[in-house]
Amino acid sequence: MTKFADIKGFVFDLDGVITDTSILHGTAWHQLADYLDVAWSDELANGLKGISRMDSLEMILKAGGKENDYTQAQKVELATKKNTNYVAEVDKMTPANILPGMKAFLDDLRAKGYQLSLASASKNAPRVLDKLQLADYFPKVVDPASLTHGKPDPEIYTKGAQLLNLPPAQCIGVEDAAAGVQAINAAGEVSLGIGDATELGAADMVFADTADVTLANIAKKLG
Repeated sequence: MTKFADIKGFVFDLDGVITDTSILHGTAWHQLADYLDVAWSDELANGLKGISRMDSLEMILKAGGKENDYTQAQKVELATKKNTNYVAEVDKMTPANILPGMKAFLDDLRAKGYQLSLASASKNAPRVLDKLQLADYFPKVVDPASLTHGKPDPEIYTKGAQLLNLPPAQCIGVEDAAAGVQAINAAGEVSLGIGDATELGAADMVFADTADVTLANIAKKLG
């Protein structure tokens, strides 16, 4: 098992770890549902979590009984409209949208010379980092367009370590989703999960909240 002293780098997921963009996705889908005259509900909002853009659109159309009302080209236009809504929400973000404790953790990592990379499947990740004023913390960002497999495949985390020129065993991957933890483990990195310990049971260590993630606490768990 990797010891704390062996760790040289951290590979971060973005959503649910550094900030919470799922709220913004929800707002953007809600706006599109209103535009389509489809009733919005908590059930619909929850159903869209972690689903691709086109699948989410289909779910909204189905909820309104409109699944056969649009051609494929029109559906692509609607999905693009949602993304435009989403980007407009992203552009309203500020450093106040950084999750509790994360800025202090990133500052500490940087001060102690750890290398950092970002492993987010979101094409908007660089824009989000920019708005959070964290872009200079992550000079290395995995390009989602270069990926052939999504999580739980290890590809994104393998690339995150490669960008740092570090062997995977010297990296800690930071995630809030079970599929992400699987990806980190499969890449041979140490997995740090943030959230529900039952859901993230496969992680090497789990913290209930972003505010609990500190180097001191990680050292205690890794030994």
